[in-house]
Amino acid sequence: MNKLEEEYEEIHPKIYAFFYYKTGNRVTAEDLCHDTFYEACKNIVSYNGHSTLTTWVFSIATNLLKKYYRKNKYQQSLMQKLAGIPETEIHSIEELAEIKEDTKILLLHISKLDDESREIILLRIYGELSFSEIGILIGKSENYTRVTFHRLKLKIRKLMEVTL
Repeated sequence: MNKLEEEYEEIHPKIYAFFYYKTGNRVTAEDLCHDTFYEACKNIVSYNGHSTLTTWVFSIATNLLKKYYRKNKYQQSLMQKLAGIPETEIHSIEELAEIKEDTKILLLHISKLDDESREIILLRIYGELSFSEIGILIGKSENYTRVTFHRLKLKIRKLMEVTL
């Protein structure tokens, strides 16, 4: 059994949450998740160990998401999401009730951040990546990522206090 198979149970929910937030669609998130692990298994021999396995899988996920948006011309839909217009898939009243108002407000504030800031927040919160891993993915230092995340957290906290 290879390392990817051993880590799958831990990495899979993080990748799914990342895709679900980015697409707002459960089925699409599941499909992209499947594609990510298919690509990872297919290309595991190219994993050189310069980063963690989680970082490597997230880089595959990020590339697949970009390909998905290009292929399906989701730029307009993406802009609506970033502008705070939700396009979620809800199957029941119970699911709707589970979405708390403060979570919606938080996601709205995150959606208004610039691309790099939003990526740092999402990879840290939903991807549960370390600052070092996030730094590798965005091409910045671990310290830059750590300080930026801290500043963004304080900014969002202030915005949440004003909104609530």
